[in-house]
Amino acid sequence: MNTFETTVIGSYPATIDNNLLMDRYFNGESISWESTLRQAVQDFLTAGITMIADGQTRDPFITIFARKLEGCRIRDRPEVVDKIGYKESITIEDLRFVKQHLPPGKKLVGLLAGPHTLSQSVVDLYYHDVKELAFAFAEALHEEARQMQDLVDMISVDEPFFCLGLPDYAGEVISKVFSGVSVPVRLHACGDVTPVLPDILELPVDVLSHEFKASPQIMDAFAEYRFSQDICLGCVRSDDARVEPVEEIVEHIQRAQQVFGEHICQLAPDCGQRLLPRDVAFQKLQHMVLAGERIHD
Repeated sequence: MNTFETTVIGSYPATIDNNLLMDRYFNGESISWESTLRQAVQDFLTAGITMIADGQTRDPFITIFARKLEGCRIRDRPEVVDKIGYKESITIEDLRFVKQHLPPGKKLVGLLAGPHTLSQSVVDLYYHDVKELAFAFAEALHEEARQMQDLVDMISVDEPFFCLGLPDYAGEVISKVFSGVSVPVRLHACGDVTPVLPDILELPVDVLSHEFKASPQIMDAFAEYRFSQDICLGCVRSDDARVEPVEEIVEHIQRAQQVFGEHICQLAPDCGQRLLPRDVAFQKLQHMVLAGERIHD
């Protein structure tokens, strides 16, 4: 039986000292997010997570990317006002910081907002064509992925809008992002993806990640198909502050093993944990790690 990696999906709660940020701003000092990065990484390590991420503590995950791309501006919602372009690294600085603080044996996953989700989440004042916009985002994200691959063990692309339906160019636009990238690619699509599962199974990715805890019917849907991808199993809910007992998570993993067998390669929360209290998010990770260890005892 394979040993599971334990990992995270996206965001993590950040404790921000607003007074300190204001003091630095009014004193003309640069604002550093190292403290929130350090918090997230320390929580992941203390909980026993084996594949760490940066926790996306700077911004909501759409804004993290839109803020640094040419052609975008941030108002109430990110807006596209000119041609999308890649002008500087977006998450690379944070990934380098995290990598410096990882002990031996720990792995790193880089996180990308998906091109389709970006195209659905911005106000488009320039392209006026959702497909053209998605491919413009994909071209910019490709450069970020290309730089990421030298730092990380895996790249995870987050496409929550896929649960509402995949465009007919979904596979092509994902391929655009990862063309020539040498590390494994994970797709995370939250929500109930049961109606679109046949389309998701056709995507050119190595690992599929879904909200199996909140939507266990997705497991039943997978049982109807043959597939080649490995599975990142959502094990604890990200939309519920109840901390699942270890035994409950063990039973969830055992049920998943009946469907997926050796395809399960990672245990993770259902989705990003940003909206949970930090202590709750941490306890969920701890219990998930303990459940994974108990499966292999």
